[in-house]
Amino acid sequence: MRTIKGPAIFLAQFAGDKAPFDTLDNICRWAADLGYKGVQIPTWVSAFIDLEKAATSKTYADELKGRVNSHGLEITELSTHLQGQLVAVHPAYDTAFDGFAPKSVHGNSKARTEWAVQQVKWAAQASRNLGLKAHATFSGALAWPYLYPWPQRPAGLVEEAFDELARRWLPILDEFDRNGVDACYEIHPGEDLHDGVTYEMFLERVKNHPRANLLYDPSHFVLQQLDYLSYIDFYHERIRAFHVKDAEFNPSGKQGVYGGFQSWVNRAGRFRSLGDGQVDFAGIFSKLSAYGFDGWAVLEWECAIKSAEQGAEEGAPFIQSHIIRVTEKAFDDFAASGTDTAANRRMLGLS
Repeated sequence: MRTIKGPAIFLAQFAGDKAPFDTLDNICRWAADLGYKGVQIPTWVSAFIDLEKAATSKTYADELKGRVNSHGLEITELSTHLQGQLVAVHPAYDTAFDGFAPKSVHGNSKARTEWAVQQVKWAAQASRNLGLKAHATFSGALAWPYLYPWPQRPAGLVEEAFDELARRWLPILDEFDRNGVDACYEIHPGEDLHDGVTYEMFLERVKNHPRANLLYDPSHFVLQQLDYLSYIDFYHERIRAFHVKDAEFNPSGKQGVYGGFQSWVNRAGRFRSLGDGQVDFAGIFSKLSAYGFDGWAVLEWECAIKSAEQGAEEGAPFIQSHIIRVTEKAFDDFAASGTDTAANRRMLGLS
């Protein structure tokens, strides 16, 4: 068993143009003052990181790491959630997802994909330069619009989508392998990798690539009504990153998992600040600790009701209270009587 590191915080939902959320130094100072020990950095926020420079300059990467360390913090992982999303985009979402990319590739899906692939590869190199072992990302989606189809999907449609997804990701995964970093897919509705079955479909196509790993976030499983505790039993060997995020699911006679096109506040399933939802974090931390997960417990704040600032303030002590300092001895060691083969045989009536 190993002790989980933390608490840490994902900076994406807090980044802004006003202090203390406007620069890396300001937001690190703010996070440290709240009791966080690590930060997960969104690589699309240019005020926090120059991704290309971090990938190509060890000097810059060392300076960036030093700036974070100067606030008593560590970089837990880099994130390319937005860029990973753009590795594979169904045409129905082209207009919406163009906003994740620079204007130079808007309206040009091929150029946008090439830009995204390069970004994620840079993230692998930057992670190596920063001394990181895991990276947080999304898979993108080609099959998602056909999740619950009418009329029925034509034969082979999903298989072709996953074949193409694997073709796009294999060279990226190889780049992560060259850099000694795990690519950790956040299993998430809206992505083709949105549950255990779809992850296995992808894993088979990338030949069980050793770098095709998982970011565990139970909130997305609450919204799908998936057993998020047994998920750990199935996939603990592949879980290399962890978002601590709460959620609740309160179905009614009017709506359920699909949410009825309602706003987040009015959906049956919605994200909540830590402790306000239904996630069994004691069970999660126990399982991850027992299986030897020694990565970071990273707050991802998303709540339909509570402010980001309050969520962050409450998040650090919440996570800290759930981190288990794993024992180095058995509770009944005091009663051990040593090993004596002859005595054991006598106790069994064998001699």
